[in-house]
Amino acid sequence: MSNFQVNKTFEQINRKIKEGRAVVVTAEEMVGIVRKKGAVRAAKEVDVVTTGTFSPMCSSGAFINIGHTKPGIKAAKIWLNGVPTYAGLAAVDAFIGATEPREDDPLNKIYPGEFLYGGGHVIHDLVAGKAVHLRAKAYGTHCYPKRQAEKKVCLDDFPFAQLCNPRNAYQNYNCAINLTNKTVFTYMGTLKPRMGNANYCTSGQLSPLFNDPYYRTIGIGTRIFLGGGIGYVIGPGTQHNPDVPRTAMGIPMSPAGTLMVTGDLKQMSPRWLVGVSMLGYGCSMAVGLGLPIPILNEEMAQFTGIGDDEIVTQVVDYGAAYPKGEGESIREVTYAELRSGQIEISGRMVKTAPLSSYVRAREIATILKQWIEDGRFFLGHPQDRLPSGEKPSG
Repeated sequence: MSNFQVNKTFEQINRKIKEGRAVVVTAEEMVGIVRKKGAVRAAKEVDVVTTGTFSPMCSSGAFINIGHTKPGIKAAKIWLNGVPTYAGLAAVDAFIGATEPREDDPLNKIYPGEFLYGGGHVIHDLVAGKAVHLRAKAYGTHCYPKRQAEKKVCLDDFPFAQLCNPRNAYQNYNCAINLTNKTVFTYMGTLKPRMGNANYCTSGQLSPLFNDPYYRTIGIGTRIFLGGGIGYVIGPGTQHNPDVPRTAMGIPMSPAGTLMVTGDLKQMSPRWLVGVSMLGYGCSMAVGLGLPIPILNEEMAQFTGIGDDEIVTQVVDYGAAYPKGEGESIREVTYAELRSGQIEISGRMVKTAPLSSYVRAREIATILKQWIEDGRFFLGHPQDRLPSGEKPSG
């Protein structure tokens, strides 16, 4: 028997969504509701809390089927707009990764290691309806005699196109600074010498996994907002690590959980899948992702009521610690401090900047809220939970 005063089920909440009676709020709105009314009353009044994040997510990409040619081709090498696309699957199946750079990138010819265009940009162009250049090479077989193919293609020309991101929606991440005397270029952006700036990359109180820190309602089959369309959680992400120190409310204090997600690329929007190029690091793709959190009881209400002033992360020196290792935390900082625009480190005020967009995260949470209120989006009951790192009680 549960000791909770409020108990709801996925089925009950979905029924309310179907009947247009579900009460849906964003995670940002839920902070004020819980603080004003308490967790029990909030759980009685609210059915779903929506979350959102929009930031570079390097571990992203898409499976595509380029379609059969006449005569058939068993493609061994594929390029889309000059970006190598992995073809070691079946005859015309391939996977394009967001961080794969274009082979003939003009910037790389001038500055080796620098790239303007990569797999994330190809995916963005495809969902934007643009034509891309397809080139394929093969060694030729009796059943697939064609040895090369070249043509312009659009997303609609592919019989199959599925976004499949191995690691998205990091549950917390470091705040990066640089204590050395030289500028360093990282996946956390450009870090100026001698603590010239501090970069972070999480949407705080709106971030999906902060609102269900032990993944009580999230798992295989969870339906989500992904890239402007509907997607699904298909498992833990490739660096899922829930066994980290946590606050009393279960919030991880350093990088922790991640999600592996998928969705129909043909449903998606160029607003929510954006190719990016990061100076000195390479190419990536900014991904829009939002999770609905069902408020099954007052515990879930309490989780979703956590605000930026209660969520902490670690400030880490990326000048010395990377690529040597994780490095020790210089100090702990709240997301409220980070979002204020400056933090204090060793008696000095350091400017902060996000790589993620809080404005876009809020927009995703609001869109998902509207979908649910309109009866166009129902909660997906997870078929299996993610590893949570939660210690059994008793």
